[in-house]
Amino acid sequence: MKPRHEQWSLPEDTTFKSFIRRESAFDFGWHYHAEYELVLMTEGSGTRYVGTSVEPYAPGDLMLIGPDVPHTFVSRHPDSVAEAAVVQFRHDFLGPDFFALPQFRAVRALLERSARGLLFTRTPYALRARLTGLPEQHDSAASTVALLDVLGRLAHQADAAAPLTRPGYAPAPDTEARRRVDDVCRHLQRAHTRPVELVEIAAIAHMAPTSFSRFFRRTMGRTLSDYVNQLRTETACRLLATTELPVTEVAARSGYQNLSNFNRRFLELQHMRPSEYRAAHLPR
Repeated sequence: MKPRHEQWSLPEDTTFKSFIRRESAFDFGWHYHAEYELVLMTEGSGTRYVGTSVEPYAPGDLMLIGPDVPHTFVSRHPDSVAEAAVVQFRHDFLGPDFFALPQFRAVRALLERSARGLLFTRTPYALRARLTGLPEQHDSAASTVALLDVLGRLAHQADAAAPLTRPGYAPAPDTEARRRVDDVCRHLQRAHTRPVELVEIAAIAHMAPTSFSRFFRRTMGRTLSDYVNQLRTETACRLLATTELPVTEVAARSGYQNLSNFNRRFLELQHMRPSEYRAAHLPR
């Protein structure tokens, strides 16, 4: 399956959308669209998948995701509420040349950087309140000014924003290469906790194993093994933070058959040992 392409629909009185997404849980729904998307996590925690990135999210995380970058969010606790404030807009929502104006040079640079996805983790309260209040604005002109204010503020703290995807990643959802990668990523999201063989994954992309290895690294900016380890480590983080399973069992359930390999990979990616991660994240 390739990521679902979301179709654009707008209210009658404006050229962008803002809404609160509130559900009992966010399920895996790999998708992309032509719009920029601001996502502020307001309740619940889980895993975000943005391009090549597979990392945890928490309330307060703010992401700016560029056009055509596949993404989804999966709740860590399926029995609790998941909520996010979302704004979607196209590059020309204020006219084709609006962001070419010199006074919006910083915003234009911010939007260009969002092609790799951007994460803001220290967003001021006033900016978060501005975003969560957008869906309640009944004056479309005032809501447009508010969105521009948000973009302007983010542009001036863009140096603090971390890119979400590797430099080698380039979104191209309409190409055969993108379709193959999306098929593989969707499959690995389900299958990474069991042994993953290169021959099996290459067959999903209808390629020879050696050719697929080169293709995946060139397209995703990382090796298949690196990507699988990222998925497994995030699964291990969820188990460590939400269960009291022994570390050996966490390793096995995450897809690692060798405990020393699990410990080594976990330390590489999380910069702490599994026991240290559990101590820092288990509820007290």
